[in-house]
Amino acid sequence: MITAALVLLSVFQVADSTGQPMPDGLATIDHVVAHGVAAGGFPGAAVVVGRRDTLLLVRGYGHQRWGPHARTIDPSTTRYDLASLTKTLATGLAAMVLYDHGRLDLDAPVDRYLPRWRGGGRERVTVRDLLTHRSGLPAGRELWRVARTPAGARRAVLATPLDELPGTRYVYSDLGADVLGFVVEAIVREPLDAYLADRIYRPLGLRHIGFHPRGGQLAQLAWTDARPGAVNDRNARVMGGVAGHAGLFASATDVAAIAQMLLHGGVYHGIRLVSDTTVARFTARTAGTRALGWDTCAGGASCGQYMGPTTYGHTGYTGTSLWIDPEHDLFVVVLTNWAAGTAGHPAGPGAILADVRADVADLAEATVASGPAGPIPPPALVALRSDAARGW
Repeated sequence: MITAALVLLSVFQVADSTGQPMPDGLATIDHVVAHGVAAGGFPGAAVVVGRRDTLLLVRGYGHQRWGPHARTIDPSTTRYDLASLTKTLATGLAAMVLYDHGRLDLDAPVDRYLPRWRGGGRERVTVRDLLTHRSGLPAGRELWRVARTPAGARRAVLATPLDELPGTRYVYSDLGADVLGFVVEAIVREPLDAYLADRIYRPLGLRHIGFHPRGGQLAQLAWTDARPGAVNDRNARVMGGVAGHAGLFASATDVAAIAQMLLHGGVYHGIRLVSDTTVARFTARTAGTRALGWDTCAGGASCGQYMGPTTYGHTGYTGTSLWIDPEHDLFVVVLTNWAAGTAGHPAGPGAILADVRADVADLAEATVASGPAGPIPPPALVALRSDAARGW
């Protein structure tokens, strides 16, 4: 276990950029996340809390990996393996742009874009079904056991039979996200990672986001239990590190920039990526709690207890999350490498990650949205799960 004294905070201050004292709720976030690191939940974390036009808190906690000589976390440059946040910040974002440009029809059958993906009911699967996890595909399969190359993994995904009739039942599916990635590639006629880099990330000025990090980027990585530079998800790994469901690496501030773009109705620093109506369409509930590619807050879990049903976001297995509350003009980015583990220091209990993420969301929401007559208490009255530390 790491003592609290050794939990280093980068860009640490107790005042905002104007020199004014930081609100109590944001200052308490330091306590919550440092507690999680000190308890051994994860080697380090990067947290950004902000609104469409400002960053309220930008923090790095702890280190990139367990052990001596590890670098401290820099929320602007340390790259985290985002895991399933790839579904929203890569594949889903590409789908949003293509829809906005009239190149992707949400209600078109998938075989319009992938003509060979037919038979066994596949011809009834729509793009919308893929985005809402109602395609009928199973949750996943161990591609790394049946394929040795990206081409072989792709064939295995496309050969997977449906388990359900399309549109009838929600099953959260990595395979559906992979098929959506193939749809994007078929439309743009280039690899998913190249399209995202050239048409989305670079125009927005994002410099610390992308797939398969290499070269000098390796020194910026927050390690998981995969070899440095390799995506933690083994299926994404056998797909060459670029998959619709996983593979994206990013810094907390680059994730925050995408959140600000969405809160601004598709605009970031004067660059319009998509229309405000497209943002609204993709982020509103459309099937259960699911939006198009996104999930929405149902209360509890990583979005906390105060964010409402118009809040949208996603999480990743490695210990990452993003929640965006348009009602209160707020976003919360929490990136950890909870999945980091070695023989001498296995990954910490999942309860630590769960409590820290929920507390950060609650404190952020209480800071910007609490009021004397409202249902959200002031930050000082927020009951912190991390203080109870049950299951830690």
